[in-house]
Amino acid sequence: MENNFKKTFITIIVSSMIVSSVFGGAMGFWAGTVSSAAQFNLFSWLKGVATGQPAGSGLEGSANQGEKIVKVEEESGVITAAEKVSPAVVSIIISKDLPTVEQYYNNSFGDDFLRQFFGDNFDELFGPNANPPAPKQKQNGTTKQEIGGGTGFIVSSDGYIVTNKHVVLDEEAEYTVLMNDETKHEAKVLARDPATDLAVLKIEPASAKASAGEGEKFPTVELGDSSNLKVGQTVIAIGNALGEFRNTVSTGVISGLSRSITAGGIGLGSEQLSGVIQTDASINSGNSGGPLLNLAGQVIGINTAIAQNAQNIGFAIPINDLKDTIESVKKNGRIVRPWLGVRYVLVDKSIADANKLSVDYGALIVRGENRTDLAVIPGSPADKAGLAENDIILEVNGKKIDANNPLSSAIGKFKVGDEITLKILHKGENKEVKVKLEEMKN
Repeated sequence: MENNFKKTFITIIVSSMIVSSVFGGAMGFWAGTVSSAAQFNLFSWLKGVATGQPAGSGLEGSANQGEKIVKVEEESGVITAAEKVSPAVVSIIISKDLPTVEQYYNNSFGDDFLRQFFGDNFDELFGPNANPPAPKQKQNGTTKQEIGGGTGFIVSSDGYIVTNKHVVLDEEAEYTVLMNDETKHEAKVLARDPATDLAVLKIEPASAKASAGEGEKFPTVELGDSSNLKVGQTVIAIGNALGEFRNTVSTGVISGLSRSITAGGIGLGSEQLSGVIQTDASINSGNSGGPLLNLAGQVIGINTAIAQNAQNIGFAIPINDLKDTIESVKKNGRIVRPWLGVRYVLVDKSIADANKLSVDYGALIVRGENRTDLAVIPGSPADKAGLAENDIILEVNGKKIDANNPLSSAIGKFKVGDEITLKILHKGENKEVKVKLEEMKN
């Protein structure tokens, strides 16, 4: 009996050791595999065992051995803004009929004639490599060619488009709008603003049904508020970079506010622009006329110029400066702008010192370069109010005229028919003058 008990006890011990070794080895191998593949989720594995539901290996996001699947969902304000606005950003293609020139040779008395005259003796007399006559050129009609490109954006569903004036400056050129979906529309330039670098174009829906107001509507941008911008604020520029890469998106920050610049280019003349936004978002040739956006996808400016010999310094006209102009074109079919009627230069310290002026600010009324460019335009509101050459306009309705508030910008804030008060320096004395603004004649 005692021997049987000992045999049974030994059998149990040996069996337990064998089972434990096998089970421990298997678990150790499995655990090593798990740790090399991914993180083991013990809770999920135990839960599966307890509920009788398959729990796999207890690995989260595991695939083949040595691989890990990582799922990333990115929510970016830049991506959202670009997706929102891009359908309403267009490329403007500039085309023009240019002369077609071809070369020709006048062989009336050239090699061919001489060969016919001298026959077989030509090579002996003139040599086998006699020079042919020099080529000449002549025009053979014209060919329509692309000569440039720019950017614009749609501000109303019926097809009004805003861009820079210098993009559509050539009145003899033709302009085609290329949409983001590759459709093309002929564009008509409705207005070019003589005071700012702004122009408004119009395109029509492609289908007759849409023209009747029953179908297609163009995608539009949302105009924001440029009055409370902050230096360091993130901005997004979208445009037809280099006239080739449509709807290129670049980002940066507002690096300066209320800048004054002289914008211009070859054949474009120059314009004094004040109060513009400075940004380091990349603005390249072809981006002109494109929108500058905030992270909400609202247009806060129109990209208009870059600083030469600099890296990533660009400028945009604040959208608030242009809202009245846009609405004027939509309402009247033209830009209705108030007019004072003087030529002037802004006075600063250097001008004041050079001319021994008693003030170093204001707008000095002066003649232009040509004899016909009078300081005060005859019949203008300024002429009717008695303003004269060499007067200095110091204030408009109590606001000082200087580089941050030039005369053109100050006048542009009013409407046709408004009566304003000018503080002027006339022959050494300060006085106030009432002026009723009239519509500028283009």
